[in-house]
Amino acid sequence: MAELGLNEHHQNEVINYMRFARSKRGLRLKTVDSCFQDLKESRLVEETFTIDEVSEVLNGLQAVVHSEVESELINTAYTNVLLLRQLFSQAEKWYLKLQTDISELENRELLEQVAEFEKAEFTSSNKKPIIDNIKPKLAPLNEGGTAELLNKEILRLQEENEKLKSRLKTLETQATNALDEKSKLERALQDLQLDQGTQKDFIKTQDLSDLENTVAALKSEFQKTLNDQTENQKSLEENLATAKHDLLRVQEQLSMAEKELEKKFQQTAAYRNMKEILTKKNDQIKDLRKRLAKYEPED
Repeated sequence: MAELGLNEHHQNEVINYMRFARSKRGLRLKTVDSCFQDLKESRLVEETFTIDEVSEVLNGLQAVVHSEVESELINTAYTNVLLLRQLFSQAEKWYLKLQTDISELENRELLEQVAEFEKAEFTSSNKKPIIDNIKPKLAPLNEGGTAELLNKEILRLQEENEKLKSRLKTLETQATNALDEKSKLERALQDLQLDQGTQKDFIKTQDLSDLENTVAALKSEFQKTLNDQTENQKSLEENLATAKHDLLRVQEQLSMAEKELEKKFQQTAAYRNMKEILTKKNDQIKDLRKRLAKYEPED
């Protein structure tokens, strides 16, 4: 674990955000500096000024600086909202509900920790090169331990659910085929009986006994086949019922696992990672105020 208590992947995400924030801060500071420089070059051309002139110059400078600082603060707030939106959207895909503690944003100890982390990461001697500039798609937020096991269990149950659905579909197809085969055999028997009744009057007496024996054998064979088909149908129906019960059981386990995952995640401190990313903005604002205070007139 690194200085901020995050794994390597999340710490790299924090560093990328801090790099973005430092760039925006540098641009705004240059803008503020240019405001003062423009004032020096355009207004400070006389050796002496009256009180009204000085007040006018300072009021104009105040308006410009106020506008620049307000614009940066608004942009910073909107940027943080977009960052939160990414994290919340990602969590909702896993049916998770993240919570934040706004009071932690004023935690001086954590703010100093972030400041030390920034100093260590962005000094010239310790600055690390960017290994991969590709922006990966957000992966689902995850905690180690129980939550990870629950996620694996959910994936396993989903796979088992798909297998049971496939098996159920196969059994239904087999049952349908068995019923069709039974219907065909029954029709064949009826046709055979009709043919026997039609041909009885035309068959010679000496052949009638042989024909009856043949019909009896066919009936016996058909009855055996019919019994086999009936037993096979019952077996298929039992397998179909068992598969449906298994499917309901797996779906119930899947639902319970998802609820357990949400409950476990709500008991963790996952949301603190997001808070620590946001707390650094307070130091940036206070640092900017200190810089502006240097230019205020002394009493």
